[in-house]
Formats: sequence, structure tokens, C-alpha cells
Amino acid sequence: MVNKAYIIIEDGTILEGISFGANGTYYGELVFNTSLVGYTEILTDPSYAEQIITLTYSEIGNYGVNFEDLESEKIYAKGLIIKNLCEHESHYKSEKKLKDFLIENNIIGISNVDTRFITKKLACEGSKMCAITTQNCDFDEILHKVKQYKFPKDVVSYVSTRNIIKYEKNNPNTIKLGIIDFGCKNNIVKEILKRGIDLTILPYNTTSDEILANNFDALLLSNGPGDPKDCTLIIENIKKIIGKMPIFGICLGYQILALALNAKTDRLKFGHRGGNHPVIDLRSGKVFMTSQNHGYKVMDENLPCDIEVTHRNLNDNTIEGFESKKYNIKALQFHPEASPGPLDASLIFDNWVNDIINKKENIYNG
Repeated sequence: MVNKAYIIIEDGTILEGISFGANGTYYGELVFNTSLVGYTEILTDPSYAEQIITLTYSEIGNYGVNFEDLESEKIYAKGLIIKNLCEHESHYKSEKKLKDFLIENNIIGISNVDTRFITKKLACEGSKMCAITTQNCDFDEILHKVKQYKFPKDVVSYVSTRNIIKYEKNNPNTIKLGIIDFGCKNNIVKEILKRGIDLTILPYNTTSDEILANNFDALLLSNGPGDPKDCTLIIENIKKIIGKMPIFGICLGYQILALALNAKTDRLKFGHRGGNHPVIDLRSGKVFMTSQNHGYKVMDENLPCDIEVTHRNLNDNTIEGFESKKYNIKALQFHPEASPGPLDASLIFDNWVNDIINKKENIYNG
């Protein structure tokens, strides 16, 4: 028996598809991702909290779910919309069907939908809120609730760790790096640990005094969901740390650093989400294909003189990276650790880590 599911968009558009996940009704921001692979990483990326994801690639589920690819312990997205579901996965690492993975996480999946229509609609008209449901409800009532729905302002608190997590090497010469977890992807942690670094992951609401008390050699501000301007207390904390240690920001961390330096952010029309976004390094002229997932940008208007723009998006010329030599800050809007996506930009991550290591060694050697 085929079970129907529905997408109700805030402008009154109703789309019908086939349910392949959990049952129920959920509300969230409707977004699209242009990656060809990586649906497991996308679903479990905490940056997608409160969002309903449309995948533009037509065949989804063909390699199943591999738990090594999870970016967090659960699915944070509110739902998944696809064109075709492959129910017979074929990959030697597969541990579970996508359908079963969604059901276990109580996430709605909808297939047999014209995903090109949704993508074009969002690209032309801008971001929209929606509901997805497997219930034969009163669509007028659901539409009313969609129009009332507001994206949570405290979404970072949902996805951040509650406890301090330490990966210690017990070597006094090892680099000590702190991560403020706004929704940090597992692959960022994996990339850091591969380099033999003493790592401490801290909750989003850790105070500046607590951060400084750890005597980190550097601090990383992670990716995460939501509007950076909603992170008012976090921004004030970061302001007190700037200039006291090297800081690297990725995605939401990049935006928070910009706001802490008195730059401004604004909402993108439909966001950058996918693994094929070209970014140019303005200093070298090198172009990277990058992995991205964000709905906000740092604005060019009134950019503080302490910020030097280092990278730009070649699709829309938005800022994709900046640094402040005065405060020893580097920040990227895109994901240098990729996953899912190309590895072009991993060199940037390497260079930042190597800079910290070299500085530590210079201090140690006198």
C-alpha cells in the first residue's frame, strides 16, 4: 500500500508525494542541497536543525547508510524531500536502508516529488517555511500554522554539547585547541584529531573567563544552525577573547566572529547548500570547489578596517573568508573539512593548524 505525504508551503502551494519515513506533521524552513552524494552527512549535520531538506540529485538511497559517515549522533533535520528513493542499496559499507534510518529517528521522508520545482521556486522567490505531513489533515489549518511558524532563536542550544569533552595526548608540547560547539560536525573533530592535537570541546554557553582559563593555544568556533544575530550572549563572550589567542571560525563561527568585530550579517535569498560551490582565494587566485551549508552572509557594507576579505563566492560574489592580522583571526564561510564534498579546501585547514604548531614550537624552542 502506498502512503501519501504532503508538503504545504507558506504561499499556499501543496505538493503530494509518497511517504517513506516516519509518520506525523513537522514544520521548518524549506531548503535545497545540490550535492550528488552525502545524504547521510547532510541529515546528521546539526546545521540543518529545524530545516526540511530537498535534495536536487534525483536518485537517493542507493548506497544505504554507513554509520561512519554520521556528522552527529542523530538526525537534526526535520524532514527529507527527494525525487526517487532507491530501496535496494548497493554498497559494501552499508549498514542500514535510508528508509529505516529515517523511521528510527522519527523523521518524515517524502519521495516522488518534483524537486526541480521546489528548487526553482526557492531560487526565484527566496527561502520559505513549510510543513510536511503524512496525515490527512485540514490543509487550511496546517497552512495557518506554517504562516505562524518562527525559526527558533535559541536553536544553537539544541545542538551543542552539554558537557566538556576532552581528547588529551598527555604531552606538554602538544597543541591545545579548544572548540566552542555551536553544532560541530564530527568530521571537523576527526580532522583535528588526525593531526595529533590535544582537543577540548566546550558547550556553546561557556563564558570567556572559562575559555581563557584553559590556556588554549588556539580556539575554533564551529559551524551551527540559525541566524548569527540571535547569538547575542555568544558574540559578547567572543568579543572578550578576541586578541588574546588565535581564533578560527567556520560557517556560523565565521559569522559570529564577523559580528564580534562589528561587521554586519544578512540573510541570503535562498542559501548556499551543496558540494559544488566555487570559491576564489583573492590572494593567490586559486579557485576551490567547496562544501557549503548556510543561509546568511557577512555584508560588504561598512566592513571594519580590521577585516581583510580573503575569499569570495564566484556564483554571487559574497564574502567566503576573511582574516584579521591585528587580532590573529582567520575565518571561512565554507567547510574546509568538506564531508560531504570535495577536498580542495582542506589545505586551508592544514595551513591554519600548521601556523599554530609553528608558533607553539617557536615559543617552546625559545
